[in-house]
Amino acid sequence: MAAAAAAAAAPPPRLSNSLPIPLLLSLIVVASPSLVWAREHPAKYHIVDTESLPPRSSCSIPTGRSQSRVTVVHRHGPCSPLASRDDTPSHVELLHQDQARVDSIHQRAAGTEVGSMAATLPASTGTDLGTGNYIVTIGLGTPSKDYSVVFDTGSDLTWVQCLPCQNCYSQRDPLFDPTQSSTFGYIPCSSSYCSNLAQPSCSTNSTCQYDVQYGDNSQTEGSFVQDTLKFSSDSIPNFRFGCGHDNSGLFGKAGGLLGLGRDSVSLVSQTAQQYGKTFSYCLPSRSSNTGYLILGTGNTGGVQFTPMLTDSSLPSFYFLKLVGISLGGQKLPLSPTVFTAPGTLLDSGTVITRLPPSAYASLRDGFRRLMAQYPRAPALSILDTCYDLTGYNTVKVPTIGLLLDPGLTVNLDFTGILYVAKLSQACLAFAGNNDPSDVVIVGNVQQRRFNVVHDVANLRIGFGANGCG
Repeated sequence: MAAAAAAAAAPPPRLSNSLPIPLLLSLIVVASPSLVWAREHPAKYHIVDTESLPPRSSCSIPTGRSQSRVTVVHRHGPCSPLASRDDTPSHVELLHQDQARVDSIHQRAAGTEVGSMAATLPASTGTDLGTGNYIVTIGLGTPSKDYSVVFDTGSDLTWVQCLPCQNCYSQRDPLFDPTQSSTFGYIPCSSSYCSNLAQPSCSTNSTCQYDVQYGDNSQTEGSFVQDTLKFSSDSIPNFRFGCGHDNSGLFGKAGGLLGLGRDSVSLVSQTAQQYGKTFSYCLPSRSSNTGYLILGTGNTGGVQFTPMLTDSSLPSFYFLKLVGISLGGQKLPLSPTVFTAPGTLLDSGTVITRLPPSAYASLRDGFRRLMAQYPRAPALSILDTCYDLTGYNTVKVPTIGLLLDPGLTVNLDFTGILYVAKLSQACLAFAGNNDPSDVVIVGNVQQRRFNVVHDVANLRIGFGANGCG
């Protein structure tokens, strides 16, 4: 078998100042952007300089800024306005929070009747926010004030903490003060916008109220209001969002949340006329780099599309059809029904991709064979396949591709294959679901460096290589 032959290849030399010619040629081939959508002769390995693996302490920010585009930063990285050494969770804590989000998604999928396209979920069953690990900055009010918020494709309602505050957690930015905005307004209970909320209520002065209880016992409640949203240099008047007067939970120092789901209250739906129900983002390769979030079509050059699907049990999420996985250029021997039976969603808020048990076992076992030349390291929480890469100048990381309908292969960036806690603990960034019926989730690690396009109007999801650093 090709996999066995690859596994038997000699390991790369330790502490070498130069690469052997075959490895150098492989590096040139793997680095070619045209191979991200390779259909023939796919590369077997990424040749990776180990100096590029560990997290960096300084921020690298590209120059230039365009309209309808905001910067995406990792919440705990040096580019984040919220970063604090005292508040940074350990990798074990981050992965524990990630599992809590996955459990919440699986519970919501199992607890809602499948088959009804009109199925709705009560606000009290909002998805666990998990790590909430990507941050953007938006402006609210007139004059506009900036707020750092988590962006989440699995949530619909945008909200920020507001004055007067009955119960608010500590955040970096000042709380939003409605009295300081000339364009602020409350939404009355009689408005059709109020009825669009999953479980609206009415205050004593007949203004619309919202209440979202997240799966991790975090919660926000307050007034459903409208004001001008500033997105980069664009102004969006009468944007409807939650003005949270009672908030608690694991939101870190973020001022709130930007909802990019598919419901009518989401940013995507509210700006349909202005941006055509399309947005894209690129998640940076490491926490010391920056990515972007764009409203509108943006740059679709080199982007390949797969159909966007809808699942009535999780109507706000973005589903696609995953039919297989390739490892080292070879398709794993798995039936497409392993993936299509439970369904697959693409999520910005889940960190680690979750696969059906049999698919994960096949990927893990094959990956271990191809990485047999490297010493193993202890498991890291949910990640059971880890390696000690200290002492190597370069490492050969097997390529992994996601096979999508209709016949597309998304070959992951090497940063989407390894979760590197430290050089002595670099782990395969996939995990298995507990049950074959659990929905498959493509997490944000696997989305790194791709220009990920959500074209809701045309029901398609696109991937373009080398979208950001």
